[in-house]
Amino acid sequence: MTSRGEPRAPLSARRHHKNWLRRPYGPGFAACATGAVLLTIVALLISLVRSGAGEDGRAPVSASAISWPEQGQTSILVEGLGAEGDLGTRGTREPVPIASVTKVMTAYVILREHPLRAADAGPDITVDQQAADESVLSGESTVPVERGLRLSERHALELMLIPSGGNIARMLARWDVGSEEAFVGKMNRAVRALGMANTTYTDASGIAPTTVSTSADQLKLARRVMHDAAFRSVLAMKESTVPGVSGPVRTTNTLLGQDGVVGGKTGSSTPAGGNLMWAATAPDRSGHDRLILGVVLHQQAGTSSEQGLRAVLAASRELVSTVRRWVSTV
Repeated sequence: MTSRGEPRAPLSARRHHKNWLRRPYGPGFAACATGAVLLTIVALLISLVRSGAGEDGRAPVSASAISWPEQGQTSILVEGLGAEGDLGTRGTREPVPIASVTKVMTAYVILREHPLRAADAGPDITVDQQAADESVLSGESTVPVERGLRLSERHALELMLIPSGGNIARMLARWDVGSEEAFVGKMNRAVRALGMANTTYTDASGIAPTTVSTSADQLKLARRVMHDAAFRSVLAMKESTVPGVSGPVRTTNTLLGQDGVVGGKTGSSTPAGGNLMWAATAPDRSGHDRLILGVVLHQQAGTSSEQGLRAVLAASRELVSTVRRWVSTV
């Protein structure tokens, strides 16, 4: 309402004025709102790009990019990452011969019954006639030793695990409980305790093709035994010099010391093919070192022991490299 002396505004102007009274914002609101929405979208896109890339700007590596071996069976676990670190199993899941990977369980039982600290030598073991006679066996890895030689427990483990001495594995079994047969009973009781449902041991060295397991079962053993300091320290050695044994003994795991590999046990034979239990480390995205455990079995089974060993080492080299790259992005 206006005073009588004030001229009235035109009707169109009055209507326009009333419309603006109904609006809560001024005439620049639409432009401002559009700009704010665009800025929000841009910020969101930048956030998504940054969260999906590593610190070096690269996109994260998908677990599907891991180079799993095309044959046999493989299981991998990255400790400390929870469910994300359990990369599972690829390939067949039937029990297969595992050759000298068997010696990991032999070492596990020995160290459980006769514990050692990382640098301990342990008690002496006297080489018996059988171990000396078996030094010259063909068809498996052995270490030349003479009857009466006294070896520390630590040196005996080195001779069994580094050059994979089958005669030493059987000697350790007899030293522990009197006979290989009784020792195998201990191995299979350990199998049940560890939940290795698809594993059966019939000997202490792995020469018997009836000693069978799966990569998933052997990964369970790896998780347990790699927490033993003495076992880890032996498995990390490329070679060892043992008093009374000619020359240095050298590992058959040629991956050791490359691409973060800190340990491993090979095994190869015609029925088993090439087999490898390995451990490696890799820094995650935040720089924390993670322990990676892997088991690769049954590579080129039915060929020669040498062909199988070459095949498993080649497949594992590529596998370790791609798993470490994946770990660096998680």
